[in-house]
This record gives sequence, C-alpha cells and structure tokens, in this order.
Amino acid sequence: MGAGNMNKQLDKTFDPAAIEAKWYAHWEENGCFRPARPDAEPFTVVNPPPNVTGSLHIGHALDNTLQDVVIRYERLRGKDALWVVGTDHAGIATQMVVERQMELAQDKRTNYTREQFVEKVWEWKHESGGQITRQLRRLGCSMDWSREQFTMDPHFTRAVTKVFVDLYNRGLIYRDKRLVNWDPKLKTAISDLEVETREVPGHMWHFKYPLEGGQTYRYVERDADGNVVLEEERDYISIATTRPETMLGDGAVAVHPDDERYRPIVGKLCEIPVGPKEHRRLIPIITDEYPDPHFGSGAVKITGAHDENDFGVAQRNGIPMYRLMDESAAMRSDGAPYAQAAERALAIARGEAVDAAEIDALNLVPDEFRGLDRYEARKLVVAQIDAEGLMIEVEDKVIAQPFGDRGGVVIEPMLMDQWYVNAAELAKAPIEAVRSGAVEIVPKAWEKTFFNWMENIQPWCVSRQLWWGHRIPAWFDAAGNIFVAETAEEAQALAGEGVALTRDPDVLDTWFSSALWPFATLGWPDENAPLLKRHYPNSLLISGFDILFFWDARMMMMGQAMTGQNPWPRLYLHGLVRAPDGQKMSKSKGNVVDPLGLIDRYGADALRFFMAAMESQGRDIKMDERRVEGYRNFATKLWNATRFCQANGIGASQSLPAPAATSAVNKWIVGEVVETLRLLEQAMAELRFDAAANAIYHFVWDTFCDWYLELVKPVFASESVRPEPVEGSDSDAAHTSTSSARAAVQETREVAGWVLDQILVMLHPFMPFITEELWHAQGQRPYELIVASWPQPQASVDAEAKAEVEWVIGLTSAIRTAKNELGIAPGARLEAFLPAPSQATRGIIERNPGAIERLARLNGIRFEPAPAGAAMQIGAGDANIVIPLEGIIDIAAEKARLAKALETSEKEAKSLEGRLSNPAFVERAKPEAVEKARADHTHHAAEAERLRAALARLG
Repeated sequence: MGAGNMNKQLDKTFDPAAIEAKWYAHWEENGCFRPARPDAEPFTVVNPPPNVTGSLHIGHALDNTLQDVVIRYERLRGKDALWVVGTDHAGIATQMVVERQMELAQDKRTNYTREQFVEKVWEWKHESGGQITRQLRRLGCSMDWSREQFTMDPHFTRAVTKVFVDLYNRGLIYRDKRLVNWDPKLKTAISDLEVETREVPGHMWHFKYPLEGGQTYRYVERDADGNVVLEEERDYISIATTRPETMLGDGAVAVHPDDERYRPIVGKLCEIPVGPKEHRRLIPIITDEYPDPHFGSGAVKITGAHDENDFGVAQRNGIPMYRLMDESAAMRSDGAPYAQAAERALAIARGEAVDAAEIDALNLVPDEFRGLDRYEARKLVVAQIDAEGLMIEVEDKVIAQPFGDRGGVVIEPMLMDQWYVNAAELAKAPIEAVRSGAVEIVPKAWEKTFFNWMENIQPWCVSRQLWWGHRIPAWFDAAGNIFVAETAEEAQALAGEGVALTRDPDVLDTWFSSALWPFATLGWPDENAPLLKRHYPNSLLISGFDILFFWDARMMMMGQAMTGQNPWPRLYLHGLVRAPDGQKMSKSKGNVVDPLGLIDRYGADALRFFMAAMESQGRDIKMDERRVEGYRNFATKLWNATRFCQANGIGASQSLPAPAATSAVNKWIVGEVVETLRLLEQAMAELRFDAAANAIYHFVWDTFCDWYLELVKPVFASESVRPEPVEGSDSDAAHTSTSSARAAVQETREVAGWVLDQILVMLHPFMPFITEELWHAQGQRPYELIVASWPQPQASVDAEAKAEVEWVIGLTSAIRTAKNELGIAPGARLEAFLPAPSQATRGIIERNPGAIERLARLNGIRFEPAPAGAAMQIGAGDANIVIPLEGIIDIAAEKARLAKALETSEKEAKSLEGRLSNPAFVERAKPEAVEKARADHTHHAAEAERLRAALARLG
C-alpha cells in the first residue's frame, strides 16, 4: 500500500486502555508471539516462573519488561524467538494459600489424606492459579502461551524424578542428619536463602555453670600487657546465651585452647544449672578453636542440635547433640522420664559408648518443661537459675534473629534427617564457566559475589516436609535401608520381592525443580526433542540479582550436571525497584507500588518505557510516578505527530531502504535514523537498556517531532498556498516552480512516512501497543508490526546536510535561550544582521529562509551591518549574528535584574558548596538531605552560569 493511503484516521485523544486489550488479544490469537521460522536463527529466553499463587508486583514488571524488550527486538531482527513461559508450583506458598482457605471454611488439611489434599490443591490451581499470567498479558509480554509450562506437569515431574535418581546414583544426592532451618509455623525445613535475618530487641543472659562436686580453681584475668586485673577462686565457669531454653540440650562447654584462664579445668565436668537438683546433668569442658577468648567470658555452651556454630564444634569433638524441640518448636514431650534420660546422658558424658539413634531418642527436657512453647520454657529456665543465685547478669541487646520469609516466625535450628545435594561438587563446572568467559555475567561486578558464594557453598537441603510438591522418589524398608528409583516398581525390584517398603513423605524444594527450567521446559530428558535440540542452550537469562543463588546458579549447576552444557552463555542481573526515597518496598512500610494501578492510569507502554529507561547496569531503580506520567506524555506526542503526518498525506512507506532524498532536511533525517539505529543496536548488544531507550526517546521527541516536522511544515504549507500563474507571467518558470514544489512535497511525504515507520519498528520493543496501533493507522499492511522487519536503511549520514540542518537548529536554540534569559516573549519577531557571511553560511541562510523565519522568529537575516545601539550577539557556526534590542527591552533595568539574580544564585551556590565540602555534613546527615543539597548546588551553579551568559550578551 503506497504512502498517503490511510487505513484509519486517528482519534484526537490518545487512550492507552482502548488499544491495549485489542492488540494483545489479536497477537495471541494470530500466533504472533511465535511465528513459524524454521530456518531462522533461534533465540531463546526462559521466563523466571512466578509462583502460581502470585500476582504481578513491581519487580515482575521490571524483569518481564526487560525480557520482552529483548525478545521483541530479536523477533523483529528475524530470529526464531522463543520466550518460554510458565508458573512454579510454589510448594510452601501454595500449600499455605489452600490451608488458609480451609481455615476460613473451618476445615483443615489433616482432615484429609495426602492424596485428597493434593487434589484440592489442583482444584485451587485450576480455579484461581492463573491470575499472574493474565497480568503478564496486560504488561504486553509476548510469551509463547501455546506451550505454557507448570512445574508439576507430568512431563516436568518426570524430569525432576530422573534428575533426583541420576544424582543419587552418582553420589551427588544423599541423606544425612544435619542442622536445618526449621520453620515451626509451616513445619518444614527451609533453605538459608529463605531465611531473613532481622535485628530485634533481645537479651543476653550470663549464667554460672558450677563445677562438678564443688571443685574450685584459680581464675586469673590479665590485660593486653600481661598485668593481672582480676584474680579469684571460682567454683564455676561463666557462659552467656540469648536462648536459655537451649541449655537443656548442651553437650559441652568449649574454651579456646590458648585461653590460660580455663586451662586448670579443661577436661573436667560442669553442671547445667537447671532442672531437678538431684538429676542435674554434667557436661565436659573442652577446647576448640571456635570460642573467642576476647568476647564475653570466652566460654561457649555447645548445643549442637540447635545452633549452626555449635553443630560444627560438636562434630569436630564427638559431642552428643540432643534434640529438644518438636516440629512446632515446643519442648519435646516424648520418650522416657527425665530422671532416666538424665542418668543415661551422665553416663555418656563420662565416656560410655552411644550411637546417633539413641542420642536422637533421648529427651533431656525436664518433665515440668515438656510440651511448653520454647518461649514459655525460656521464662521458666531463667526464673529457676535466678532463684538459685546462678544468674550473673542480664544485658539488653539487639540481636540478629532469623525469620522464615514465608511463615514469618523465628526459625529454630534443628538436627534432622534430610536430603542434600553435594552443591560444592556441582558448583565446580559453573565456576569454571564464568571464570573462562563461557558464561558472561552482566554487569561484571556481580562475578565477585558469584565466586564468593559458589566457592564457599554448603550442602543444599532439598527435602521439605509438605504434601504439595514433587514427592521424593525414595523408599525405606523396616531396617531403614533406602531405595531410590523413578517408580515404586523399580524400587521394589531393588529391595527384592516381598520386602515391605514405605515411601519418603517429604517433597523436594521448589528451587530444585525450577533449576531444571531451561531444559525440562523444552522436552528433556528426551534428547531428541525438537525444541530441546533447537533452543537449548538458551540465548540469555534476565534475572533480578536477588535470585542469583536461589535460581540462576542452581540452573548452571543442573544444566552442567544433566546436559553437560551451560544453560545460557549470558546472564543479565538487574537491580530492585525501590520506593521513591530509596527504601526497599514492603507491605509493612506501606510503600508498595501496584504496577497494575500504574497501567490503569498511564498505560502499559508508559510503565514499560519507564522500566527500560531507568534500568542502568548495577543500580537499583527509584520509583517515580511522575516519570511514568512523562512517558505517557511521550506516547501522546508520538500519537499527535502521527496525526500531523496523516493530516499532511504522510502514510505507510513502501520501502525498507531509505527513499531517495535531495533536500538537506530529508537527507539529514535519514542520517539521523541511521545514527539512532546504530546507537540502539550497540546498546542492545551491550544490554544497556537505559541507553537504548534514551536513543529512541531523543530521536522521537527531539529530532523527529520537535525539529524535523517543524522544519518540513513550510513544505506542506507551500502546497496549500501555491499561486495560480497570472497573465503575463513566465508560464514555463511558474510550471517549473510548481513541479519543483510538488516534487519536494512528494519527497518529504515519502521520507517522513519512511522515518515514521522506522520509529515504530525501533520503538516497538519498548512500547508495543501504541506502535502497533499507529503502524496500522498509517496504511494497509501485509503483516503486524510485531513480526515486521528491523530497519535496513541502506544509507549513510550526509555530512553536509547534517551540518546545514544543525546550523539552523543551533541558531534557533541559541535565540530561544537568549530570549528566555533576557525576558523577551518567545513569539516576538526580531531583526537580525550578519555582515560579510562566509559563502557556506550564506548558502545555508538562503536555502532555509522559511525555517529560519518560522522557527527562530526572525524577520530574515540581512547581510549588512546592524544599526548602532544595544544588541545581543548570537553565535551560529562561524557566524556572529547581531540582533538589535533597542525598543525590545529596557537594557539598564534588565542588567540590574540579572546582576541581582546572579548575586543571589552565586551566594546560594557558595553556601551549598561549603556544606558539601564539610565531611561531617556528608557523613552524618540523612542521605536524602545530602542528595537534596547536591541537587540544589547543581541548580544554583547552573543558574549562575546562565545569568552570567545573559549579562555577557548585553555587553
């Protein structure tokens, strides 16, 4: 369809809501997100699967916008672009949602069998689990919904099971009794990465542990120079704890081997000062490198079953680890009476042999504490010790407390049998991949964090005590032997016919299954699956830095372990979206921003452009609704520019290469497209989303709308006022002039139509909805913009045309600035003089009289000296243009006004400079106060510079 053939006249007002739903449904229904391109180069991105329980938050909006920018860009470049989409079954979160619904109905999970409850979860998923996928559509995400994935789908479950069995058979998954983070509310283990450490008010209790049988020793304390500062006879060793209830499970007291204060009592026994006096437990005093002699008393109680550091000490020294609490973090109520258990523990402390099973079975909680909540038990323990006179002091102290990020309660370290992945072994290949450059992390600064975590990685606990999730494919016989297999039948074959087997009730950590996302979504373990062969490894992963270890690193581990390949060659890590004041968004602070609300107010395109424009590598984004509104205004400006084009007969271009151009302004705008395209492609290659958005923004707003369309308005104006030849005129000359004008109009229509098409294509990855609407409004198209071709101008920058147009733009800008500085009305027409111009400058002026008069608001430029009197000087290229000011402004009054304003701005700038050069202010003031002072200083310094320039113009 040729230029000028309109398909639809645009409405006067741009309404985002009216076009967004229409175009998304059209794209999806017509298969535009995955056009058939069997011979094209594949490009693959997998979407970090959001929780099936989730709703779109501002972090999702950023992450998915960046992915969509890339996938739309590569699709426009002709690639077989696949954006894999799906949701995660979210074991803990989903089970919590369903259990809450049951509670509202006065029902509970334990009223059902496991199979019945899982069926209820599936029912919930089918009824309510698609909310976030609908919201991703509102954002404009061009995902391949025809293959939407779910981590509990049968093919995915098969992949998860195979990975577990394979890794177990290779010795990379094993079962072990270790300390885990136990969430007493959810009643499951959670990973270190799912623990939030918060600083809360607490206490540090200092207690005396009496030595066995009233023994004493000489306690000597010295200063740094070796001088004795305290010497006394003691019958106890002092320890400090923030969790007194865990004293009941102490297995030893440890001191540093070089700590001379305690050398006389190392190897002796001391008494835990709580519980029935006749059954007080005795524990050994041992040496270990862990205690710090300079912190507190230098003696540390060792409760290996309830503290991570103590666990290490107990393991190294063969100290028994006594479990005190049940799954609700209440004190244990099982087992033999306390008197019997304490007697056995004393025998163990004196050296009797014992196995791990007996230690785990021993309940050393005194009878009166059994069944109590851990905090109720804490109060009783403290009260008993205090009543006996064995409490030395209590300190008020801010303590770092671990909370579960889902359950929201204090985590209890617990000694349990769980399944672990040998993460240290799996981490080796990813470490080498990043170190060798086979996987590039962008920004590179994140590599240090990656190496630090991966090189010090701990065993990964992958079992969870839930009903919803991938059940661990392991079975136990009566003797506790383990049989791991993909099916119950295979497990039975391993165990032997007739051997009764019980399946492990636990499920796998959700992150275990999502670590398989790059290849299990494409048909693995079928190595001949067409999608797997074509789209694995993926091309790129875009992820928030906050899930680098939850997900990204684990995908690298699993990719290498199961396929022998890295899941992608490039990993882009973006920052967080923070509140306007820089704080992290949280519901408790009330500063969470709803992206759907922003879409309702400003449209998805505006929100997307904000996300891309603000995404600067290595930095977080501060939410700024005014900027989102500004990008809606940007869309409106493009809308109105297209309406101008329609009104002047400018329609869809027929040409992929740039049309031929003869006028300087048309040559110039073609060159600007070429330059913008270069900047945009370079930015996208480097994953600099802000630079890419900035390039197209300034081209659209400044170059095309503010300058090009203004510069070509006289061309179209000449068409509407073209005079008829008059009697006696030179008809040939008139005919030539008319033909020339018509040719100029036609050329400008073709160039402007082509440029607008290039804008719509280049802007489409960032603002897909408005660009698709304008694409079709400009004329009949054989295809949608989403599957159009990326610009191929086949042109270059014309240096002469560029210099000419930029001279006119520079002159116009300089005059506008000068008018603003001197208080002259913007629309005031001024006289201008340029004696003895250079040949080049004279040619520019003579070729562009209409533009100069119209844009610079000059009554032409005369090539003669200016009349005597006050005037201002305007520089443009090699020209110094004189503009008389007599009768325009009161020169003396204007000088006085400018001088007074300059004095004020210089004074403010100097004062602020003094504050900012004071380290005390910069270091101690609130960050927002320092930031405001810097912004104010920049403003006043710039204002002073502007005022000095204005005074200089007046001479």
